[in-house]
Amino acid sequence: MKLLPFLLVALVGTLLPANAQNVIARLEKASDAELQALLPRFPAADANGDGKLTREEAVSFARTAMGGGNSGKGGGKKGAGSVPTESDVAYGPHERNVLDFWKAEGEGPRPLVIFIHGGGFTGGDKSKWWDSGDLKRLLDNGISCAAINYRFRKDAAIQDILKDAARAVQFLRTKGAEWNLDKSRFAGFGGSAGAGTSLWLATRDDLADPDSEDPVLRESSRLQAAVLLSTQATYDLTKWDRFLGPANPAWWASPNEAAEFYHFTEQADLAKPEALPVLKECDMLSWISADDGPVFVNNRGPEGPSVNRGHYLHHPEHARQIEKACEAAGVKCTLVGEESGDPVEFLLGAFKGSEAE
Repeated sequence: MKLLPFLLVALVGTLLPANAQNVIARLEKASDAELQALLPRFPAADANGDGKLTREEAVSFARTAMGGGNSGKGGGKKGAGSVPTESDVAYGPHERNVLDFWKAEGEGPRPLVIFIHGGGFTGGDKSKWWDSGDLKRLLDNGISCAAINYRFRKDAAIQDILKDAARAVQFLRTKGAEWNLDKSRFAGFGGSAGAGTSLWLATRDDLADPDSEDPVLRESSRLQAAVLLSTQATYDLTKWDRFLGPANPAWWASPNEAAEFYHFTEQADLAKPEALPVLKECDMLSWISADDGPVFVNNRGPEGPSVNRGHYLHHPEHARQIEKACEAAGVKCTLVGEESGDPVEFLLGAFKGSEAE
């Protein structure tokens, strides 16, 4: 396995700093097997402690080890990647309700891609996107970009974290004239938790309230396309057994973790009538409908029964469930397996296809 010694050399500091991007590029193309081979030597890279090293975690760990880490508000020092036009702009009242914005050049209002970080809704930061090659390519193609933070599970239930992301989208639309944005061409881009959130924003019925006293809430919360990397199919966790089989109880942080995801107390609460609207709110599969924009889905990983928490959370079956729901609704879904796929080309095509005549 060629990647492993290459990264080991890099992380002990014997590579020149100028080669840091080569390490990142190798990690971004690594197979799942190569990533898992790194975990025993670098357990700290598993940021959310789920026993599976995601590409996002490996890249973030490598950047930090080579002096290129950044985390913006919430810890750390920002790196020397693509410096935002606007940084740490507040879109809501919580300290993590902040975003960065990169303004692209081009004639007329520009489309916008909103990057949403992963981390199991317990960690992560928007600044992971500063050094993203995808961000740079989008800017080079005249696509403006934003990256958002949101509250973590210790401070908010999943149904409210998703509303944070919706408010960020609505806030960005209020900046349409000032930041030269085409409010009809917004897309989401994320991995794991960021992917599931992007799917929710792309499928959830519009939350716009034209009568709201808050001008932000009058704007549309909808996305016109979404890139989903290592996504979950739904945040109604009671449905996962149906397509993944039961999880090993040892994979959960506590016996009541699924209930605590919604800030309920115990598993039995999920069967109570008051839980039904919460589960429906968080069920992206049930929100998929014919008026949704296209989605790009890539869950790379082994088939068969889940072998650990990370495999369970990012299993390829999540992607297939999304594909099935999209097919039933007549929504375009680009499903990518172990073969390569280009999310930037997908977004360029999606924006071109949705451009107003």
